[in-house]
Amino acid sequence: MTTEHFDVLIVGAGLSGIGAAYRLQTECPGKSYAILEGRADLGGTWDLFRYPGIRSDSDMFTLGYPFHPWKQAKAIADGPSILEYIRETADEYGIEKHIRYRHTVAKASWDSSESLWTVTSLVGTSLVGEGGTGAEGVDFTCRFLYMCSGYYSYDGGYKPEFPGRDRFPGPMIHPQEWPEDLDYSGKQVVVIGSGATAITLLPAMAERSAHVTMLQRSPTYIASLPAVDPIVRVLRKWLPEGLAHRVARWKSVILTLGFYQFCRRRPELAKRMLRSMTARQLPSEYDLDPNFSPNYNPWDQRMCLVPDGDLFKAIRDGRASIVTGQIDTFTENGIRLQSGRELPADIVITATGLQLVACGGLQLEVDGLAVRPGDTFVYRGFMLSDIPNFAMCVGYTNASWTLRADLTSQSVCRVLNHMDRNGQVQVVPRFGDKSIPQRPLLDLNSGYVRRSADLLPKQGDRPPWRLRQNYVLDYFSAKFGDVTENLEFPTPAAARHGDAPKLAEAGRSS
Repeated sequence: MTTEHFDVLIVGAGLSGIGAAYRLQTECPGKSYAILEGRADLGGTWDLFRYPGIRSDSDMFTLGYPFHPWKQAKAIADGPSILEYIRETADEYGIEKHIRYRHTVAKASWDSSESLWTVTSLVGTSLVGEGGTGAEGVDFTCRFLYMCSGYYSYDGGYKPEFPGRDRFPGPMIHPQEWPEDLDYSGKQVVVIGSGATAITLLPAMAERSAHVTMLQRSPTYIASLPAVDPIVRVLRKWLPEGLAHRVARWKSVILTLGFYQFCRRRPELAKRMLRSMTARQLPSEYDLDPNFSPNYNPWDQRMCLVPDGDLFKAIRDGRASIVTGQIDTFTENGIRLQSGRELPADIVITATGLQLVACGGLQLEVDGLAVRPGDTFVYRGFMLSDIPNFAMCVGYTNASWTLRADLTSQSVCRVLNHMDRNGQVQVVPRFGDKSIPQRPLLDLNSGYVRRSADLLPKQGDRPPWRLRQNYVLDYFSAKFGDVTENLEFPTPAAARHGDAPKLAEAGRSS
């Protein structure tokens, strides 16, 4: 079988991968490319998750693409609408013909002497996130490898061991593996968790169930926004579609960034404001302690968004409730807490988080030596130290993922165009100052982040090794900054002879 070669291979056909393909074919039009996607359809997260009420937790003017306006009325969109938007984008710009479905990337090996990646994908009938096996390996080669595969495993979510689990006779379901035939009509449902998934499930399932209880170990900050942005409604009335989209996007960027900075600089004032906003959404006799009193500052963990206050309405109507406590054991009738209280349950949903992986979990080699992403530093938020011709897409934690993803793709194109202008075939970031303090890649103290922090690349405390949470600064840096700072452009011979000791040392340490 002939090995196919491309200038660029993109891994992942979700929001990031489709956006990367658009930027590549418009800003580097001479480059050949393909997208390798492990699932049978595009969409990534929005194709994988099928639980009730699934929606964005960012507005679609920032979660959507700047080059393809979001046209629907709701700014906080449901999952099927987002998936249709991604399909529409891929179709309109001729991207889908470049996608190779059911190609799960398992290994990527770099050869400095050839300036070439060899990428092994597993091709089969039932692959990533679908529980199947029996795939065969197919190799591709490329000059540049761009990972748009997200940051969590599609094979399954995080499932802690609960005491007494075997005593509970009902179904226990992780939202990442939602069964199509689950009937929860008239049932008592307990959702374990307090993140965005749990907060989405509670009002959605409350519409048909007898009652939904969200069981949380600790509370989360929650903000309510209108599903249909009234300002955008006015913009669309008076401005052309494309201009209205751009204005709406920058309006959301500035307001979101401003609120984030306010929370980080004035945390006590932000706490009081968020607490007051929550109190106004609940019955006057409702005690906010402990269910709505987080023990951390706003944005130490990602803040949750509820459109039109749907969660609070479900609580006001008596269809749902929130309980804060620790699980003692599962019982035949539900869950008993350490306080002695028992929560009746016919169905338990474990919205307990994701399993984080770096670079889609693929095996990386550089000149025959294994490289762990967790041993590297991230350069300008998209390349990894000592790994040549390689980029990964990482979004924001304080704003929509796509904002940074689009800037990353533009930066990748700038690096590729710089190399073409100068006749260069290799590029590699060098992390020279070992005294720079290292920090986790994701600046959140959420449990799913802490559990897997060692698997992810690190960041430093200063540019270009710092992953900023500021779209405005990153926008001008990606557009006009020096993308070659701390980058080396070795010749194949120099890379083969001069860089081998660094990589050998890294290989021994891992």
